[in-house]
Amino acid sequence: METMAHRLTQYAHGGGCACKIPPGELEEIVRGLGGTGPTAPAGELLVGLDGGDDAAAVRLDGDRAVIATTDFFTPVVDDPYDWGRIAATNALSDVYAMGGTPLVALNLLCWPRETLPFELASEVLRGGAEVCAEANCHLAGGHSVDDPEPKYGLAVTGLASAEALLRNDAGRPGLPLSLTKPLGVGVLNTRHKATGEVFGEAVEVMTTLNAEAARQAVAAGHRCATDVTGFGFLGHLYKLARASGVTAVVDSSAVPVLDAARVAVREGYVSGGTRRNLDWVRPYTDLTNVSTDTALLLADAQTSGGLLVAGEVPGAPVVGELVPRGEHVVVVR
Repeated sequence: METMAHRLTQYAHGGGCACKIPPGELEEIVRGLGGTGPTAPAGELLVGLDGGDDAAAVRLDGDRAVIATTDFFTPVVDDPYDWGRIAATNALSDVYAMGGTPLVALNLLCWPRETLPFELASEVLRGGAEVCAEANCHLAGGHSVDDPEPKYGLAVTGLASAEALLRNDAGRPGLPLSLTKPLGVGVLNTRHKATGEVFGEAVEVMTTLNAEAARQAVAAGHRCATDVTGFGFLGHLYKLARASGVTAVVDSSAVPVLDAARVAVREGYVSGGTRRNLDWVRPYTDLTNVSTDTALLLADAQTSGGLLVAGEVPGAPVVGELVPRGEHVVVVR
């Protein structure tokens, strides 16, 4: 069957991580959650809701910790196989962002069975399976529902060293900030949805696993990191600096951006999610030294972006540093 006869992005109100609930609203609704019952759960909760981290982590015994996460979203590209690859890479990234190794994943599939052929769903699942195989992660079943809007992703369980977790609240003044993937996939996905243009460089970025970057960060002794996804570079950096009690100073000229994304943002292909990200961080961020287009790219709602690490990572540009907390949580120069 000709898969491109159905443009998957046209069946969704938003694309990829840009379809997330805005960060400010999300923080309001999860505030106060995470209480315990009359008996304590098994294991020690090492990372939960407090720092806004990418996944939860529980100590099993000794230095072993289990990492649990889930991530799914609406179509970010029209090709179902690529969408499956992107969604799976993005879900696995939450484990890597905590310094862990994925162990087992479960499919999460929502499908409009009366609107879109199941052959397309099979292609989505094939893409997800291939990424899990690349990551040496078991893919063992999952769950599906009939839904008016297509959605796909994974629930992932991983393992990590309890003493070597990468987390938001471990940043310290004097540490450099490294970014392992370029920004700009959000505006390119928005342009793809509007025009049908395919951007191979964006697909390549979104389907590149963060496994090696995470391994290098942990091996170097770094302990503070996050991945850059739906809340944008500025949103995730703000959460990291806020949790760590520091200010992040960004050199905007050093931040890698896909060339086509600079053109796309100038031509207005900016998602509502990106604009909401910028509105959220603006009260805490000094943006007086950069243009609106630069600010939008820094707030661009990424899908399956890179790791943002407090420390140097081989091959990744240094894009700023952490300093003692000042007037703003983030300063962009």
